[in-house]
Parts: sequence; structure tokens; C-alpha cells
Amino acid sequence: MRFGFFAMPSHPPERDIREGMEWDLQVLKWLDELGYTEAWIGEHHTAPWEPNPAPDLLVAQAFRETKNLRIGPGGFLLPYHHPAELANRACVLDHISEGRFNFGVAAGGLPSDWAMFNVDGMGGENREMTRESLEIILRLWTEEAPFDHVGKYWSVSKKETMFETLKPHLSPLQKPHPPIGVAGLSQGSDTLKLAGERGYMPLSLNLNPTYIGSHWDSVEEGAQRTGRVPDRNEWRQVREIFVADTDEEAYNLAVNGPMGRMNREYFLPLLGNFGFLDFLKHDSAVPDSEVTVEYCAKHNWLIGSPDTVAEKLEKVYEDVGGFGMLTVFGFDYVENPEAWKHSLELIIQEVAPKLSHLEIKAAA
Repeated sequence: MRFGFFAMPSHPPERDIREGMEWDLQVLKWLDELGYTEAWIGEHHTAPWEPNPAPDLLVAQAFRETKNLRIGPGGFLLPYHHPAELANRACVLDHISEGRFNFGVAAGGLPSDWAMFNVDGMGGENREMTRESLEIILRLWTEEAPFDHVGKYWSVSKKETMFETLKPHLSPLQKPHPPIGVAGLSQGSDTLKLAGERGYMPLSLNLNPTYIGSHWDSVEEGAQRTGRVPDRNEWRQVREIFVADTDEEAYNLAVNGPMGRMNREYFLPLLGNFGFLDFLKHDSAVPDSEVTVEYCAKHNWLIGSPDTVAEKLEKVYEDVGGFGMLTVFGFDYVENPEAWKHSLELIIQEVAPKLSHLEIKAAA
């Protein structure tokens, strides 16, 4: 099992934007030093707890401060960008990275973002736009001029040389293009079906085995459309995880620390408004009012000593049928940085070796 990292990035609303980005950059440097495989940076426009509308700004800085870590948006919200402009920016990121760039994409799931950009997310327009945008980006990256792409949402032309010197000239460093990751959130995610269709890396939020099982079902459904065999080694699962020297210390640092606060004040209420609390319950009879931070710490989060977390993580692995990468959910521990750094260290140095025996099961 490999280990990666996902940052919304999440910061409390009172956190200065620059200070928050400095924290994110510091964490990415730690990840690189510790030997994590990759990191993904989210994008949102109207969530005060997720104040990063331009993940490429942090990604570009991180490439200058790291040596081995693969980094990418997790993901660019394609409905909110012109595909030609984004294709060109991503090319530059790929060159800056010297080939360590992952191109993550998503459809966007916040109704407040839909409203800002006048996208009909309830009607599925965001998913349609995501597919069309990605098709255009791939054509720009891989097809020679000239061509005209006339779509439902965007029309793009790639012309031959004009005025003897002007022409489309940007192409990715990695050929034919950077690895593509597709983030999915909803049960039966359409974007994860796209990942299955195209053989892209699926990145999904793991709330419980039943919920996450629907994500792999989506990948398999998409793969069947194009005759592919999906590879569980490519499946990334995002989980809340905090490791300390003892179970008691980990519980306190998680539940009574920034992880607990973010979930208490933002994430659990948001999931409740989306109707997702059922996917956090170990028993459907549990009332919504009991799905608290303390409940999640007991039933969902991977927190504890290295032995405890390894045991919990192996059970998760078996419950879902196997996956290739555990992606650590990032939190803002600016006031207690050593605790978060120590957790990241213990994951790699003590938890990971205890799971080296796990093998990916053959796809169904």
C-alpha cells in the first residue's frame, strides 16, 4: 500500500490566507521528506473553510520546494475554467515539475459554487461540462493543428501558424499527457464512471464500506463501457487519519484538535445538508443527531497508536476489497505543527510496514 495526501486545503475561517498557504506548503515539504508518493490540492470558490480557488498557485510553489513528491490539483473544477486556458496552464505546471505533475479533475459539488458560475449542478450540467472540457483539453494536448472543436459549452480552435510566427506551441512534458486523476464524492459518482471508461486514477472520499463500494461499482461500470479492466492499485481513498504514540493521545489530538473542530463546525453539518450522514452510520437506526465528531472518531476515523491504526486500516482494506493508496485527509494544525508532523511520520515509519503484506485482489 502506498500513502498519499489530500488537502482541501482546509483552514478555519479566521486563518489569514497567506498563513494558511504557508502551512500547506510546509506540509507538502514534510511529505516529500518522509517519502509520501503524491499529494492532491483541492479547489473551491465559496467555502470559507476551504479557501483555495486556485490550487495551481500552491502546486507551482510546492514543485520548487520538493524533489520527489508528485503533486496536482485534486482536482481542477472543470466547469469553472475555459478548457484551452486550463490546458495551457497545466502544460506549464508539468514543465515546472520536471514530470511530477498529476492532472486531477472534478465536476464540482458545492451548490454555492454552481450559483457563482451559473452552472446547473442539480440538473447534471456540471458533469456534462466536465466531460466536454476534458475532451477538449486532451485534443489540445495530443492532436496536431488544425482542428475546430464545436461543443455544447465551449468552442475551441487549434490553428496552423499565423503571421509566420504565431501558433499553438504548448504541450505537456509527460507524453502523451500527465497522469489524470478523477475525484468523485457522490454515491454512484458519474465522474468515477469516467475514470473507469478512460483508465484514469479514481480518487474517492471513504465514508464507510457501503458508500465506498458504490464508488468502485461506478469505476467498474465505466470500464465495462469501453472494455477495460479496472485496476484497484490505481484507486485512491481519502480518509481521516491521525496517529500518535498512544490511543488516548491520538484521540485527544484528533477529537479536541483541528480535525475535530473542522468536522464539528463545517464538514459534518455540510454532509448533513447533502443527505450524506447515513453513509457515516455503522447502523441505519442511528439518528442523525448522534453522528457527532465523537461518533466518527469511534466508528469512521483511523486514529490511534500505530498498531491500532494499522489494524483499522487493514479492516478497511478488506471491507472494500482492496485499494492501492491511502490518501491522508489534511487538516490545519498551525498551532500544534509537531503533532501533525509526528502523525505523518508514524504513518510512514510504523503503520506502513505493518501493511506491506496486503495484496490487491483481482478485479471482479
